[in-house]
Order: sequence, then structure tokens, then C-alpha cells
Amino acid sequence: MEKQKRAYIYAIISILFWSTAASAFKISLKYLDSLQLLFFASITSILALFVILLVQNKLNLLKNYSKQDYLHSALLGFLNPFLYYVVLFRAYSILPAQEAITLNYTWPIMLILLSIPILKQRIKLTSILAIIISFIGVIIISTKGNILSLKFSNFKGALLPLGSAVIWALFWIYNIKDKRDIVTKLFLNFVFGFVFILIAILLFSKMIIPEISGLLGAIYVGLFEMGITFIIWLKALKLSKTTAQVSNFIYLTPFLSLMIINIVVAEKILLSTIIGLSFIVVGIIIQKYCSELKQNTNVQ
Repeated sequence: MEKQKRAYIYAIISILFWSTAASAFKISLKYLDSLQLLFFASITSILALFVILLVQNKLNLLKNYSKQDYLHSALLGFLNPFLYYVVLFRAYSILPAQEAITLNYTWPIMLILLSIPILKQRIKLTSILAIIISFIGVIIISTKGNILSLKFSNFKGALLPLGSAVIWALFWIYNIKDKRDIVTKLFLNFVFGFVFILIAILLFSKMIIPEISGLLGAIYVGLFEMGITFIIWLKALKLSKTTAQVSNFIYLTPFLSLMIINIVVAEKILLSTIIGLSFIVVGIIIQKYCSELKQNTNVQ
């Protein structure tokens, strides 16, 4: 099988797994609180990533990292998996799954906004347009279509997935200049993140032996949202002739997620959610297209 076809297969597998994540969160949170879910899911991710490192013979790389590298991993581990998933799981525990996933999907727009003060990047008119379009989508979803009245159905709840989008964008910004092996970085993030998770669960929750349904849900989340799916996606990017040929698949994720939420969670998908998500995605595509156009112009 040629490399590009394999790249598409890996990309589709990744998208399918990520599309099930929202439903898995919602179902698992019936049996576990957000910290308990994160605790068991993180253990699963650490074990899965350790096995991957072992198979790829990369464990020796851990010995070559400096104290500064480990401190950097501790910072990133605090952001993700700890803080990001604490906020995200809390959002899923109080919001309909369709609202949580669509509002969390604003992270590329948050990345643009945060790049201005942190990376000292200048914002262009097209980026401003993209941000406005995406945030119209946010308002449509948060108000369930009552955009003119600005009557939010759950304003405080809506801030949680938006907050998780900010945290995820921060994680990516601070990860940009880290050139270490991706799998080892991710493994260390989860190891350090688990320390924070353990402290949080001891202070704000309790250790339990979960019901089998809750445990299986946490294992699924740990494997297919946090762990190996990211590695499969990187494999797709590596095999593809160009990043764009597989990266565009990512726009299918939230729409597939809504379909699965409707079937698995039995949550009625509102028209306002679909319209709002479409605005968010259009804003992201405008920003992505203009960024690629600028890069191609600079190369020429």
C-alpha cells in the first residue's frame, strides 16, 4: 500500500477515535467525578505511552534530558493533562456534550489571541475577521440561537470549555520550541501531570474502586483521547506527502462527534449547535487558509 493511502487510513482512525471522546466523557462521568475520571485515564495513558517507548526503544532518551527539560515537562504536565482535563471534564459534567465539545473547539482561535502577547505576533485583518466569525458561533451555541437577546443558557458553564480552549492553546504555545522526541515529551507530561492529579484527588475528591462501566470508560478515554490516538495522528502526518492532505480531516471531528453524541448519549442535537459550530469552523478555516497563503507568498 502506498504511503499516502496509509496516511489517510491513520488519519481516519484518529478522527474516528477523537470523535467518540465527547460521548465517552459524558458516559464515564455518570460513574466517576471529573478528578476520578482523570486519575484512571491518566494511569492508562502513562502505561500505554510507556509500552510505546519500550517498543520504539526510546526509554534511553529520558536519561539524556537536563533538569531544565524536566522542569519544562513539569510545567507542560500541569497544563496538560492536569489543568486542561480538570476544566474540560468539569464542563462535560454540567453542560450538554454538544455544547462542551463545540465551545472547546475554539482553541485555534484562542491560539491566535494568545500568540499576540506571548509570541509578540501581529494580528492581521483576516485574523480579526476569523475571530469575529468564530465568536459569533460561540454566542449562537451559548444562547441556543437567541443571539439578539444575549440570554445565555448557562453562562458560567460556557466559560469552562472556553477556558479549556485557552489552556490547550497555552500548552501548544509553550510546546512549540521544545524539539525533544514527541512520544517521550508526551510521556513525561503525563507522569508529571499525574502528580498534580494525585494531589488534587486527595484534596478535593476521594480514591475509589470504580464500577466496571466507569473503569472501562476511563481506560477508553486514556487510550483513545489522551494516549495512542495522538501517536496515530502523528504517524499520518509523517506518511503524508503534505500536512494539508491529512490535517483537513480534523474539521470533520466535531461534526462526527455530534452524530455520535446523538446516537450514543441520546442527546438531541440543536440546530443552533450545528450553525454555531459551522461559524467556528469557518473562522478557523479562514485563519488557516490565510496563514498558508502568507507562507507560500513568503517562500516565493
